[in-house]
Amino acid sequence: MGNTFRGKCVADGIRVAVVAASFNELVVNQLVEGAEDALERFSMSECDMDTYWVPGCFEIPQTVSWLLEQGGYDGVLALGCLIRGETDHYDYLATEVTRGLGSLSTVSEIPVCYGILTCDNLEQALHRAGSKSGNKGAESMQALIEMINLTAVIGGEVEDVVEDGEES
Repeated sequence: MGNTFRGKCVADGIRVAVVAASFNELVVNQLVEGAEDALERFSMSECDMDTYWVPGCFEIPQTVSWLLEQGGYDGVLALGCLIRGETDHYDYLATEVTRGLGSLSTVSEIPVCYGILTCDNLEQALHRAGSKSGNKGAESMQALIEMINLTAVIGGEVEDVVEDGEES
């Protein structure tokens, strides 16, 4: 039986960028607050989170790409909210933003995590941004923290092996 590797949910000393869409800002503000809370909750030391606001979700992948090229971050989190309307615009945006971020995540040496809500209506979005369904901004930040730590394990920077099904 081989080893099991898992990134710890510990944010000590990490530096992250959040790219947030201003469109549907009522919802996205709650996602950003959830991400900030998660970073603080999983940190035992000083962490840095820079937030870059862009006009809408379509601009997120390009901004993430610029930040990856610039360097200086351990991970990047994309936060936004797309709400279905009466036209096909929603479908095109959701597809292209997801494709763009997915492509970036496969070529980047640092983790890129997806925290973009795709909802049928504002009520659904608000539920996912902190009410009935938890806060997807917080959940996405937790995923980013785990991926940052797993990247360090895979890169040989730290040894973090889980033995016999126990978490390390």
